[in-house]
Amino acid sequence: MSAMLALRALLSGLLVAIISVVSRRYPGLGALIASLPLISVLGMIWLWNDKPDVENMARHAEATFYYVIPSLPMFLLIPMLLRRGLPFIPALIAGCVLTILLYLVTVAIAARIGIRL
Repeated sequence: MSAMLALRALLSGLLVAIISVVSRRYPGLGALIASLPLISVLGMIWLWNDKPDVENMARHAEATFYYVIPSLPMFLLIPMLLRRGLPFIPALIAGCVLTILLYLVTVAIAARIGIRL
């Protein structure tokens, strides 16, 4: 494993750990940190470092936008299911399944209107 890959994994994992620790005491602040596009920004930095290509980066950033939209309903479904008594793991799985289905719909709609994801 290259040193750069290890650094990338360490930094990304550190962000997840920080969010987890902060969220234990301050759920709202942890959610705010988690909602920041930190991983997306890091991914763009790593991508640019590996392949500094303007069009490739523009397509990546644009596709990220279109994939964020179908992921948002998951963050409404999971709390709704939890509050109705569904255990965490099934609620999380339901949220992930919903997101996957919405990704498929998004890709199909995007292709029909000429957006390449």
